[in-house]
Amino acid sequence: MRTMIIGCGYVGLPLGAELVKLGHEVFGLRRSADGDEELKAAGIAPLHADITQPQTLATLPTDFDWVVNCAASGGGGPDEYRRLYLQGTRNLIEWFALGSAGVPPAVGAWSCEGTRRRDAGAPRFVYTSSTGVYGQNDGSVVKETSPTEPATETAKVLVETEKVLLAAAREQNFPAVVLRVAGIYGPDRGYLLKQYLKNEARIEGNGGRILNMIHRDDLIGAIIAALKNGRPGEIYNAVDDEPVSQFTFFQWLAGTLGKDMPPSAPEDAEANRKPGVTNKRVSNRRLKMELGYQFKYPNFRKGYTAEIMRLEAAGELDIEPRTGESA
Repeated sequence: MRTMIIGCGYVGLPLGAELVKLGHEVFGLRRSADGDEELKAAGIAPLHADITQPQTLATLPTDFDWVVNCAASGGGGPDEYRRLYLQGTRNLIEWFALGSAGVPPAVGAWSCEGTRRRDAGAPRFVYTSSTGVYGQNDGSVVKETSPTEPATETAKVLVETEKVLLAAAREQNFPAVVLRVAGIYGPDRGYLLKQYLKNEARIEGNGGRILNMIHRDDLIGAIIAALKNGRPGEIYNAVDDEPVSQFTFFQWLAGTLGKDMPPSAPEDAEANRKPGVTNKRVSNRRLKMELGYQFKYPNFRKGYTAEIMRLEAAGELDIEPRTGESA
């Protein structure tokens, strides 16, 4: 398949490299040429444009079979989210819908196998959203049909972006698939592990708040599964098999690394009511049943064991003792 990845960063770059290994022709879209050599080394052909500036898209080809939008804001606020996610998505829909020939996609542009005919006007489009769109704070299980009523303005923008894509799938035959992605960890990424190793981690209250995670390699696998088998207009939660309480997570880390548990921070009822603090168990049942995805790291234990072993092999596992502990 001729594939374009928008946002070749922590997820997009290894995703592109994996697709190249699988025999696909892969193009990587970035705003500048700064990382071109990195893309080329992975077998990815560089393209340059800014999805928030539709005029920069005009000169690019549109004859792709698959497109993945995993662009990241880098922690911006609501205005940046609206610009990158919401308006950027609208720009992409318009760009692909018109196509290089200015012809909108026709009904029947997809074969029964889910592959795109070369005369189709739009590629299969996978967008990586976030499980942050779920605002539940009662520890309940949430699935793709659960209410999406987040408290934060940034998460509300993500909900609006999803609605734009789903409306395009329903009304314009734009074959969009939405992945709601949980907290990503993997090589060189894992905030709680880093905090724990530096003695900066704290257990909130009794540690009962639930964490939902996915290893980067499994997110890459889930994206590929969505490209192959995802149904246009559908949403899939990309999260591993085992939501885990904060206490259980740190208890496992402490036992694995032979280090004390983090201290508890007094439960702050006010802090727990702040926007963005949620407590829910995100279900991946649809991802596994409909897309047939099998996890490489089905839970945090397997995923973090791999990362700890990688750090140790690289000589980068620095376990700092607490004050008063012997080294």
